[in-house]
Amino acid sequence: MSQKTDFDVIVVGAGFAGLYMVYKMREAGRSVRAFEVGTGVGGTWYWNRYPGARCDIDSMEYSFGFDEDLEQEWEWTERYSTQPEILSYLENVADRFDLRRDIQFQTRVLSAEFCDSTDVNRSGHWVVKTDDGREWRARAFVSAVGCLSAANTPDFEGLDNFTGDLYHTARWPHDGVDFSGRRVAVIGTGSSAIQSIPLIAEQAQHLTVFQRTPNYSIPAWNAPLESSYQQEVKARYRELRAANREVFGCFGGLGNEEGIELPEAAALTREQQQFVLEEFWKVGGLVFIGAFADMTRNPEANEIASEFVRNKIRSIVDDPVTAELLCPKTHALACKRPCVDTGYFKTFNQPHVDLIDVSATGIERITPTSVVGGGREVSVDALVLATGFDAMTGSLNAIDIRGREGQALRDKWSAGPLTYLGLGSAGFPNLFIITGPGSPSVLTNMVVSIEQHVEFISDCLDYMDEHGHHLIEPTRQAETDWVAHVNEVASEFVYPTCNSWYLGANVPGKPRVFMPHPGFPPYREKCEEVVERGYEGFIFDAV
Repeated sequence: MSQKTDFDVIVVGAGFAGLYMVYKMREAGRSVRAFEVGTGVGGTWYWNRYPGARCDIDSMEYSFGFDEDLEQEWEWTERYSTQPEILSYLENVADRFDLRRDIQFQTRVLSAEFCDSTDVNRSGHWVVKTDDGREWRARAFVSAVGCLSAANTPDFEGLDNFTGDLYHTARWPHDGVDFSGRRVAVIGTGSSAIQSIPLIAEQAQHLTVFQRTPNYSIPAWNAPLESSYQQEVKARYRELRAANREVFGCFGGLGNEEGIELPEAAALTREQQQFVLEEFWKVGGLVFIGAFADMTRNPEANEIASEFVRNKIRSIVDDPVTAELLCPKTHALACKRPCVDTGYFKTFNQPHVDLIDVSATGIERITPTSVVGGGREVSVDALVLATGFDAMTGSLNAIDIRGREGQALRDKWSAGPLTYLGLGSAGFPNLFIITGPGSPSVLTNMVVSIEQHVEFISDCLDYMDEHGHHLIEPTRQAETDWVAHVNEVASEFVYPTCNSWYLGANVPGKPRVFMPHPGFPPYREKCEEVVERGYEGFIFDAV
């Protein structure tokens, strides 16, 4: 019997977004097929298995809210879930709803082309080709590839000649790595490095960290979740889920039930400022960024908080020279993705851990047995690249996506991504992008943003069926206006003021355009307004 190749919807990816998309399509009675490169579900949490990998959103909130039985029955063990626990949760979701039967694993999507030819059997559909040599057809093509899934491997001179063991945090071996008795180098000091370095240091004979840009990091104060706390949250889960859709980053929605208005920094004395910051430091995690109402908008307020964190670093790190190297001084707090850590700065007090500043030289070269940077050559047995991702667009551009008249998406986006609402791009009918550039995505609790997008897409397809529409795409004017709007909103914050992956600055040659939309509530309200006005900014086609 030949395998079915025609579907209503084809989805790429099987992480949070892909799983929920398959669930919603099946719930709506649509035929759906998802393709996943890995051998199992999990997306980001399938690939990122480096030591210390964990979420920076509270576990009880970094979870699906679409099924009450699921959220009531699942038990989280820690405030911030580890990668294995999140992966186990997603495997449970896949099993509970029997989602695997609509997912084809170990399959890479090579291309997706919208056909507007005269062939009535193909016109108005997407033709998708996979690396098993097969061709598939669907009315809608949905990207659930995620914002942080395309590993960024810099083109270091001599990297291919390195004879030791080479690892990338985004593609960690599934059976783990034992660094005992080995000389290890880590390149990078972003989130994955900050999480993994303390654990690598526990094993390594010697650890050298090559740092280009120091990072702010807030202590996680991670701890086991008491059963009583979990029951308290579960009793109010519906309320929490609704509240999270009303706050900027989609987390901590019940953290200020008294409605206390957070002060701006200038309204406080210096003593009061330090007291507030200390209290938020004791809580830990990303909520620290909300200590002042104007922290991400007012450079003066931000600098007060930034210096507070720098002083914390100085108090933790024994060697004053190393402490100053670890203090970020060239960018604002939260300009880059804030990090949450467990013992990161304290790690540099250990005698077998060295920090090398390569801000002036970069990584000069890699030899078969060493790393050269900052004017020093360090012999190593193993090299860890904690160099992050080609964020927001990398995984999309890895697929040859072509719209009307054969236009390639990567060509259209050559000067920066162009979308409407981060959900679609003009000239690419029935292409839906979950948490795409131009949506809040990485500035939020991703699960909430994913759920909102999947539900928008599902409702949109229902609307199209009810009104006899076959195709939908943004108008070019709506797209142009939206990109301008995102940049206008972003200009009110500190986010675009430094080189970060929010702008694609970590990938050489990538256009520097601020990609996420700051603030979930106004974005959600805009999406609702678009729908209420008959999908304003989109055009429909019956053919």
